[in-house]
Amino acid sequence: MDMNTLAAQGLVLLGCGKMGSAMLAGWLERGLSPEAVWVMDPNPSDWLKGTGVHINAAAPEAPAIVLVAVKPQVMGAALPTAKSFGGGATLFVSVAAGTSIATYEAMLGAGTPVVRAMPNTPAAVGRGITALIGNAAASEAHLALAEALLRAVGQTVRLESEAQMDAVTGVSGSGPAYVFHLIETLAAAGVAQGLPEALAMQLAKATVAGAGALAEAAAEDPAQLRVNVTSPNGTTQAALEVLMDAESGFPALLNRAVAAATRRSEELSRG
Repeated sequence: MDMNTLAAQGLVLLGCGKMGSAMLAGWLERGLSPEAVWVMDPNPSDWLKGTGVHINAAAPEAPAIVLVAVKPQVMGAALPTAKSFGGGATLFVSVAAGTSIATYEAMLGAGTPVVRAMPNTPAAVGRGITALIGNAAASEAHLALAEALLRAVGQTVRLESEAQMDAVTGVSGSGPAYVFHLIETLAAAGVAQGLPEALAMQLAKATVAGAGALAEAAAEDPAQLRVNVTSPNGTTQAALEVLMDAESGFPALLNRAVAAATRRSEELSRG
């Protein structure tokens, strides 16, 4: 099954908020015909209305894929509408946080191929990273199709087990917020040292974005990149002695933060 099959059989998108819109924009940019897409959303945006896709219209009887992008709290209301697609002919891909594969199998039948995916918000600018795991009914071809769809908004990785999804949530799912807070606090620290607010924020944003781009593009790992900019007894070393403190610095702080997010993800998944 490939994108041509998808175009022929149709794609149903349940929910088209920020994440659904980002993915749909990526597919359309890559040449998927709007005629092949059926969107089910109670409050379609003006942008969605201008795309040419089918909105809240009767979907094909056996679409190639149903992509579930509704908020977890409305999952109970949205999934029954897709129950007729369960049973094997249609692949379900879920980007709804905290909804387990077992939940889909209970609603749709154990023979339904399901891929659970965890994208993150940089998907909105095509810089997301999405972790995927399939159920027993999901074939290699199903996983490849899910990856092809999700690569429209960034990188993809495959997990070994669904249990890893909670830790993925703690690192990359919730992680953009940690970086946004780093930008906030870095700028505030610049203001505390006498910089104007707007200048400090511009410096902080560009520094974090540029360092991230360099970390992805460079052959060296981040630890080596850090060493490269750290002169003995220089300014960077003075700062890193604070940040790398085993008890009060980044190592302990981020370990606690990611552990807290992972635990909360586990709690939410248990319902």
